[in-house]
Amino acid sequence: MSEALSLGYSPCPNDTFIFHGLASGAVSWPGGLDIKLADVEELNGLAAAGKLDVVKVSVAAAAGILDDYVLLRAGGAMGYGVGPILVAGEPCDLSSLDGKTVAIPGRKTTANLLFGLCCREAGVSVTLKEMVFDEVMPAVVSGEVDAGVVIHEGRFTFQDQGLARVLDLGAWWEKHTGLPIPLGAIAIRRSLGEEVARAMNEAIKMSLIGVRENPEGAWGYIKEHAQEMDDRVILEHIKMFVTDYSLDIGEAGEKAVAKLISEAGGTTEQAFISL
Repeated sequence: MSEALSLGYSPCPNDTFIFHGLASGAVSWPGGLDIKLADVEELNGLAAAGKLDVVKVSVAAAAGILDDYVLLRAGGAMGYGVGPILVAGEPCDLSSLDGKTVAIPGRKTTANLLFGLCCREAGVSVTLKEMVFDEVMPAVVSGEVDAGVVIHEGRFTFQDQGLARVLDLGAWWEKHTGLPIPLGAIAIRRSLGEEVARAMNEAIKMSLIGVRENPEGAWGYIKEHAQEMDDRVILEHIKMFVTDYSLDIGEAGEKAVAKLISEAGGTTEQAFISL
């Protein structure tokens, strides 16, 4: 572990909260870390291309990279009541969007997979328009698209934009599976070996434990990268997306990830590191 590893995660408050300890050096990593912050769909693409050693990915995207990466048990985003939301300019139901255009925050995102499952169940066909996640709500407001799937801070702010909730995709998942919604996970190259993978898992846990003990120390870093600058929204974002599953996914988390990856056409055999 003498060489620096490349580490990618999003600029969203839950990720900058979790990884502040590693980014600041409060939690040391032998050889150091080359950190890249990027949109979730960009990270999914970088993982698919094998360009990062450790990377936060959508669980839906993990289905396509497990030959080369293994998932860590810490650092992810998972829970109940945390899923993406389908919004529109006016109150409507999913069936009314048949034949319409819907913005999504990337084809490989968990949000898009969930939306597709909902549409399939309802017999609804739509035209998808890919956008960076923070462009989705403005596109719905302007009428560029008929509806949009919002993630991250959008879950808390869509009503401020005058938008209406059509469907809570996470609630749909919970109703159908009884499992928490696995949004994102941390993947590490298999070629680095089990020892490095376990060490990185422990380092991420220590980073999260440290910031929970001293959240004020990470506030500047979180604010620097947050898309939404309202303190209330940032705190709500962290509270919702950083859960006990972020320390360890546990048995229910493993089942949830396995279910979602199977829906994405993947297999979860030896998907997680062994501790």
